[in-house]
Amino acid sequence: MGEKLKIGVACGGTGGHIFPGLATANELAGRGHDVTLWLAGKDIEHESVKNWQGEIITIPAEGFQFGLSLRSIRTVFRLFKAYRLALRKMKKQTPDVVLAMGSYASFGPVKAAGKLHIPYVLHEANLLPGRAVSLLSHKAHTVAVSFEKTSFYLKHPNIVKTGMPLRKEIQLACKKPRYARVADGPLRIMIMGGSRGAQVLNEVLPNALAMATEKGMKLSVIHIAGLQDVETIKAIYDKAGVDAEVHHFIQKMEDVYLNIDLAISRSGAATCAELAVFGVPALLIPYPHAVRNHQMSNARILQDSGAADVVAQEDLTATWLRDYLVSVSEKPGRLERMGVAMKKRGQSDAAQHLADLLEKVGGA
Repeated sequence: MGEKLKIGVACGGTGGHIFPGLATANELAGRGHDVTLWLAGKDIEHESVKNWQGEIITIPAEGFQFGLSLRSIRTVFRLFKAYRLALRKMKKQTPDVVLAMGSYASFGPVKAAGKLHIPYVLHEANLLPGRAVSLLSHKAHTVAVSFEKTSFYLKHPNIVKTGMPLRKEIQLACKKPRYARVADGPLRIMIMGGSRGAQVLNEVLPNALAMATEKGMKLSVIHIAGLQDVETIKAIYDKAGVDAEVHHFIQKMEDVYLNIDLAISRSGAATCAELAVFGVPALLIPYPHAVRNHQMSNARILQDSGAADVVAQEDLTATWLRDYLVSVSEKPGRLERMGVAMKKRGQSDAAQHLADLLEKVGGA
C-alpha cells in the first residue's frame, strides 16, 4: 500500500447501504487507512455498526420526496440542513476521498465533499440507479456499479463495475462447496423476504408448501419471517407436517446458503449478490413497490442468465407455487444448471475492488 488516506464512507439509511459500505470500510481499515463512517442516525445503524472500531459521524437525514407538498418542502430543508452540518464537520476533518453508497444519507456528505473539492465515488447496488445516485452522479469522480448494464441507465464518463461488497464471513464461506441434496431426500428451501420480512411471502408460501406436501413432496424449509408473527407461520407448517424452521432473523446466513437447494426470496441487490456467490438457484418475487421497480430489473438479469426464475407478486398464488415446486423437484438437473449459472454471476471480491478504486482516486 502507498500513502495512508483519510476516507469517509457515507452508508447510512438502510441495511442495503450500511452492510456493503461497512464491508468496504473494514477492507480499507484493514489496509491501514483512517476510515470514518457517515451515518444518518437510523435505528438499524446502531446494531449494524456495533463492532466498528473507527470514528462515526451522524448527519440526520430523510428520504427524497417528489412533487409539491408540505412534506417535500420539509424534506428539502432537512437535506439542506444535513448538507450544512456535513460541511462544518468535513471542514474540520477533511477526507482525501469520500465513498457514498447511495440513499438520502449520502446527500449531505457528498454535497459537502463537492463544495470542498474533495473527490467522491458513488456506488450503485441495483441495476437501475436510485434517486440519490442519479442526482449526485454528475460531479462524481467515478460511479462504481454492481451490474455492468447499469451503464445503459446512467450517463457518466467513468463507470466501473466493482460488484456488490459483501462482509468477510460471506466472502470466506462462499468458497466452500454447497452440500448436495441427498438422493430421495427432501427439497431444501429457504424463504426470505428481506430484513423486515414480506407479508405476502409469509402468507402465501406456507400454504403453498403445505399443498405441495399433500402432493407427496418431501420438503425441508427454513423460513425467515422478519418482524412478522413467527408462531402463526410455524403453525401452518406443523399442521401440514412440513419440516420447517421459522425465524425472525438468522445472523449466520452463510450456513443457510450452504445447505439449501432453492431460495425463494425478494430480489434486492444484496440478496442477489449473496445468492450468486454461493451459487444458489432461486425463485425471485420482486417487491413491486420498490423505487423504479428496481427489484424486478435485478431479478430479470438473473433470469436472463438462467440463474433464477421470476414471478411477479401479483401472479403469485399458492396453487401456482405448489405446481412450480413439484416441477422443479422432479427435475433436479434443472436446479443444478441454475446453480451453475448463478455461481458464474458471483463476485466475492467486490469489497477489495471497491477499496482498490478508493485508493486510486484518493492518490494512495
